[in-house]
Amino acid sequence: MEFFNLHTIFWLSFILTYLVVFTIDMYSTNHREGNISVKTALRWTALWISIALLYGLAIFLFYPQNADSDASTPTRTIMGLKFIAGYLTEYSLSIDNLFVFIMIFSLMGVHEKNQPKLLKLGILLSIVLRILFILVGMELVTKFHWIIYVFGVILIYTAYKMAFSKEEDQVDPKENFLYKTASKLFAVDPDEHSSSFFTRINGKLHITNMLLIFLVIGSTDVLFAVDSIPAIIGVIKEGAQGVLTLEEENFIAITSNVFAVMGLVSLFFALKGIMNMFRFLKAGVSFILFFIGAKMLLCAIPAVEEVFMENSWLSLLVIIASLATSILLSVAIKEEKDKEEAEKE
Repeated sequence: MEFFNLHTIFWLSFILTYLVVFTIDMYSTNHREGNISVKTALRWTALWISIALLYGLAIFLFYPQNADSDASTPTRTIMGLKFIAGYLTEYSLSIDNLFVFIMIFSLMGVHEKNQPKLLKLGILLSIVLRILFILVGMELVTKFHWIIYVFGVILIYTAYKMAFSKEEDQVDPKENFLYKTASKLFAVDPDEHSSSFFTRINGKLHITNMLLIFLVIGSTDVLFAVDSIPAIIGVIKEGAQGVLTLEEENFIAITSNVFAVMGLVSLFFALKGIMNMFRFLKAGVSFILFFIGAKMLLCAIPAVEEVFMENSWLSLLVIIASLATSILLSVAIKEEKDKEEAEKE
């Protein structure tokens, strides 16, 4: 058996690419004086997105064919389309996750010097959780096909909750279970801007505001991971059986998810300056989740399942159209306060 086959090379190139990008992203944020400008952050973000899309193109062009596949479309074409669809879906969820981080930092008065560290730890935790949930979720769907319909219902409920609940109602850091439990069990350092997780005051161990915030971020990572796994499974699988092998599905699910959180530190600093461009993103993401959930349920009908299996590009088209529409509406429709300022001028 040849060790360095194309499948192994794709895995190694993915791991190497992510390690390089993560190291550069962390270094660039740690070794700058003051805040990163929106323009600089957008350039870095564009670079990381380009790398992810190029990786998808490499899958589309060079990924090894599955000779046992019954699909009429070449395996690498299906995988390339599903990688891009999965990446865009998970990236849009990651942006929504960053909005929650921004709100948590604002509500809890996190000092700017501590934000990059919390972001790094939150991103690393998110990667670990997503990989674990993907492996478990894929295995469950393979063994118990009916679970895919449960995931479909979960996604539709998530879409409803995301569309009709206000952001401030979703996040109340001080009501978080982990936050409340930790602050009751341990003495809390009164220095709210400490960059450590633990301190000693008069010989007594204290936890810091930094640790409490990380616990809140960690719990939100779990919630977003729970939402993202049914979403990526719904993108990859067409019906209960799917058209790819479990190994191929795991590869697409893991790589698209990890690439989706690649460079999020840069994106965080960009979003702080251009949040108005994504005012309707939540609505777009909600529609995408609803579409994926509905597709998972409707694929129980053989005729619908056949349509999606023979037209792998359909899901990608809906995802791109939804994201593009939400961004265009955010730019075209001004907020009331912007209209009032314009009228005053």
